[in-house]
Amino acid sequence: ADFVLVWETIPWEQSGQQDSHENRGLQGRSATIHKTWRKTFLDKLHAAGIHMEKHTTRMEKKVVHYLLLSAPWSVLCYYAEELQLRVPLQVLPRQTSSWSASVLQCLGIPNLMAQEVLNLPLDYYTCPFKANKLRWFLGSDEQDTFFSTTQRHQILYEILATTQYGCSREQEVGVDRLLGEDVFTAAFPLHEARPRRPPGSHRPPRPEELAAGSLSQRQVLFQYWANWGKWGKYQPLDHIRKYFGEKVAFYFAWLGFYTGWLLPAAVVGTVVFIAGIFLVFNDVPSQEICGSEEQYWMCPLCKTCPYWQLSKICSTFMVGRLFDHGGTIFFSIFMSLWAVLFLEFWKRTNASLAHHWDCFDFEDIEERPRPQFMAMAPMTITNPITGAEEPYFPRRRRLHRILAGSMVIMMMIAMVVMFLVSIILYRAVVAILLSSSGYFWFAASASRIASITGSVVNLIFILILSKIYISLAHFLTKWEMHRTQSKYEDAFTFKVFVFQFVNFYSSPIYIAFFKGKFIGYPGNYLSFLGVRSEECSPGGCFIELAQELLVIMVGKQIINNVQEVAIPKLKCWWHKHKLLSKKAGEEGESVLVEQAPWVMDHQLLVFKGLFDEYLEMVLQFGFITIFVAACPLAPLFALLNNWVEIRLDAQKFVCDYRRPVAERAQGIGIWFSILEAITHLAVISNAFLIAFTSDVLPRMYYEYVHDSSLRGYVNFTLAYAPRDFVLQSNTTCRYRAFRDRDGNLTVTYWQLLAIRLGFTIVFEHVVFFIGRVIAWLVPDIPESVEVKVKREQYLAKEALAENKVGCGSSSASSFKP
Repeated sequence: ADFVLVWETIPWEQSGQQDSHENRGLQGRSATIHKTWRKTFLDKLHAAGIHMEKHTTRMEKKVVHYLLLSAPWSVLCYYAEELQLRVPLQVLPRQTSSWSASVLQCLGIPNLMAQEVLNLPLDYYTCPFKANKLRWFLGSDEQDTFFSTTQRHQILYEILATTQYGCSREQEVGVDRLLGEDVFTAAFPLHEARPRRPPGSHRPPRPEELAAGSLSQRQVLFQYWANWGKWGKYQPLDHIRKYFGEKVAFYFAWLGFYTGWLLPAAVVGTVVFIAGIFLVFNDVPSQEICGSEEQYWMCPLCKTCPYWQLSKICSTFMVGRLFDHGGTIFFSIFMSLWAVLFLEFWKRTNASLAHHWDCFDFEDIEERPRPQFMAMAPMTITNPITGAEEPYFPRRRRLHRILAGSMVIMMMIAMVVMFLVSIILYRAVVAILLSSSGYFWFAASASRIASITGSVVNLIFILILSKIYISLAHFLTKWEMHRTQSKYEDAFTFKVFVFQFVNFYSSPIYIAFFKGKFIGYPGNYLSFLGVRSEECSPGGCFIELAQELLVIMVGKQIINNVQEVAIPKLKCWWHKHKLLSKKAGEEGESVLVEQAPWVMDHQLLVFKGLFDEYLEMVLQFGFITIFVAACPLAPLFALLNNWVEIRLDAQKFVCDYRRPVAERAQGIGIWFSILEAITHLAVISNAFLIAFTSDVLPRMYYEYVHDSSLRGYVNFTLAYAPRDFVLQSNTTCRYRAFRDRDGNLTVTYWQLLAIRLGFTIVFEHVVFFIGRVIAWLVPDIPESVEVKVKREQYLAKEALAENKVGCGSSSASSFKP
């Protein structure tokens, strides 16, 4: 069996025990409609030649029906040619190695990350299947094993997704719609044999206990990939690709590549942070603040707040110096160039993998329309590339739908901004209430408490709004009727990422670039919605930004990892409990049913795609690049998280999820374009962070103009309260600004502004120029791959000329030398 359909029915004697007569009538009519649809659907599957085998499990209050589907040889051949599935022509020697293995080999360093994996998949010349050329393909005499299990799943899913069970105008087509209508409760391909452990043991089997021929692909993946003991080993990407398909394999290839590149970033960031620790103890401004005692009395932070001593922020100011020092500029430049290099070398790795996995031109030539699109498109048109007749949805109608969906997205983004404003007001109100509470500790820590609790509340809002919007984006993307799965996923990804970008980054952007910049001065403070504009905490906005990043980034990672560990286990337990706890019949029969592979697979969770996995990692990439100047430890936290993430995701795919239908892909799709946009934004963001939020430039200005030892720097950054304010309060106080006694901006302010703008322009141009040079020096496609592609084109022409295998010109880029 290759595919399983599951549905549940309620025995008639159980259906009316607790329901009213009216409810029984509604349920009866609904059950009748579902039964009619199901019968029509199954009859058409039978007419299409699908073999069916039915199993039934009777429980206390319901009956679970399992229908096992398989396709005969004739159906497999027909759809394999229709879907242009690639089949082997000739076995090739393996020539693959990772970039890190090549580097270590050149340096003569033993590669501790390498591992020998059992049942290594073979490499082949491949070509789109042609039934009339069957004899030229390898293994064509073995009908049971000629098509791989993933190809059989693809064929079955294509049939299930395009079979009509009702009116086409009502879009009553395909198994996905039937699942949405609860006609079927599940539809999934069967997993291979479950991962096993030695008898009476809770540990995985050791390599010497294993025999290559006795292990299924799933068991190999569990032993060499989903095993926590393999955290420092390479992922078996070819095994992942063979079992789950190219799309899943590309995700894990990118995740492993990204995690490997995080290692140098984490090392450099940790060194910069440690350097900050040593610099703190010799920092003259920190010593001046800590030893000032009652020298600097600061103006009140609100109308009812008291005057306060600058020496009270000694510890906060010193913590801020850990992140805000000269090494910040170096690390920002380093991370900007790191991001450029990372993307350039990923393009090379992506090209090598796409060629190795026979999907080099998949999206341009081979990708077919989505089954749902084919079933619901209102007309057909000739494909200009393949010349085949294909379903078509008018571009103008799609554009209208996209524009309508864009308005919905704008409304959701406006909602996020409203929540951000509410968080700003919350922090201001909480700070005022705590400052005037009369309790010394609350009053002294009012700004810090308001900032931390505001970050936590903001994280809660972020997670809630994310769940709502993702459901909305799914509906809008389906409504837009995109032709291929790649375009559908790109459209969905773009919608959600734009929203999530605003959702996750709005608060850090506000703290980094707007908070404390438009507050006025004593006696003339600016207000927003009747509340005084929010100031930075006494330690500065830089430490607040670092705190916000740690709360959102690390907090989200911890929540996600806990969810990925606990929720799948709890869901699997609950699903299994519902299915197995109340079975009827003999005990022996119950045990037999429990061991059936389709029953065990039904207990697993539904695979819902890779979007959440990609989104989590790309948002993390944004945090470690866009705001890295404020938190050099961010790459270290990302590295530690990703080491855990790889094994968590591997365990979910192997043990907790039902097997997904294998999908082909040419790379990571639109996520690469998003990463490029984040990289460019990170350069601009870090330039402005250093120039306008950090104290690095004012310190350098003071060293050059006034005193190279920085003595008197604290007094230099503090202005005296205007005369009018002093006359009203009869007290002289100070505040952070470059203003004179009348509240006017001084010459120093304008000189510093010119320096900041000049630094921003120079920083951006230097980093962008170096990035362009790197991109020019590092070709997107390795020379070895280009040679192989040209060789394949030559071999394809030779094969066509000799009339041996009619693969067509579209297969040229996937022959392997």
